[in-house]
Amino acid sequence: MKLAVSSCLLGNEIRYNGGHKRDRFITDTLSKYAVYVPFCPEDPAFGTPREAIRLVETKDKGLQIETVKSGQNRHDALLKECDSECERIAREPLCGIIFQAKSPSCGFGSAKTYLENGYSSGKTDGVFVTTCKERFGNLPMEEEARLNDPWLRENFIMQIFAYSDMQDLAATIEKFAQLVDFHTRYKYLLLAKDEAAYRELGRIVANSEGLSLEQSVKRYKELFFQTIAVKSKISKTVNVLEHMAGFFKKQLTPEEKGELHTLIEDYKHKIIPLITVIATVKLLAKKHNVTYLLDQKFLDPYPKELALRSHVGSGK
Repeated sequence: MKLAVSSCLLGNEIRYNGGHKRDRFITDTLSKYAVYVPFCPEDPAFGTPREAIRLVETKDKGLQIETVKSGQNRHDALLKECDSECERIAREPLCGIIFQAKSPSCGFGSAKTYLENGYSSGKTDGVFVTTCKERFGNLPMEEEARLNDPWLRENFIMQIFAYSDMQDLAATIEKFAQLVDFHTRYKYLLLAKDEAAYRELGRIVANSEGLSLEQSVKRYKELFFQTIAVKSKISKTVNVLEHMAGFFKKQLTPEEKGELHTLIEDYKHKIIPLITVIATVKLLAKKHNVTYLLDQKFLDPYPKELALRSHVGSGK
């Protein structure tokens, strides 16, 4: 799996002051499962070190990139390098992009904007983020600061692994049965995102219109990418857990059913993390040989070593 990442987050000393912003989660943890494609449009545009830049709301040209001290307009030069960097990373089979927060080029909704008099006026996407959104559409994107939020981190990591799975399927699929199997395994993860979209994906798989395999995969992939981008909610996750608990209604005693329901309620009220309920469901599925559940991506959407469901804050 390949991810494009702001170069300074990997420890490369290319910030305006010659420093870096190495992110340990990216370099020490996520790196075990991904290959990184570094980028930085500012370095090839202006060199390192360089005068700091900012986004300025001008009266005649709209939002422009200007140097902080000298007030020079550098917008066209940065746009040129943004296009170049975008073209370069687009040659890779990317499954996601991680930007550096607050940067005028790479801030993901966190780049500060200023009025011509120097006063701060708000926040927006950096210039390179805007270019990437226009170019890459549904490709998963986040910034490193937002990944400190357990909920956003869990959703993003789930999204990039699902994106990678879909890309692998699209590249190797030979028959409809593979698409059916994929959709079956992703049932509960998709339900935890958007039930209506899950139903529509099911109709694509059923192929009542008699489309070719290539056409069906193209339609399925587009909607799948949109669906996995939806942020999970505790209420939807609880609904999925209750559906899963229904698989054991004949095997469990009333007391055991009550305990399982209590665990789900405790997760709902943020008393215990999701992993506690997941571990119980997996244990029961193995004990009672419910292979349908054990095959569900919802239970293992990414390597367990990432431990993203071990925090009560991973759900909202």
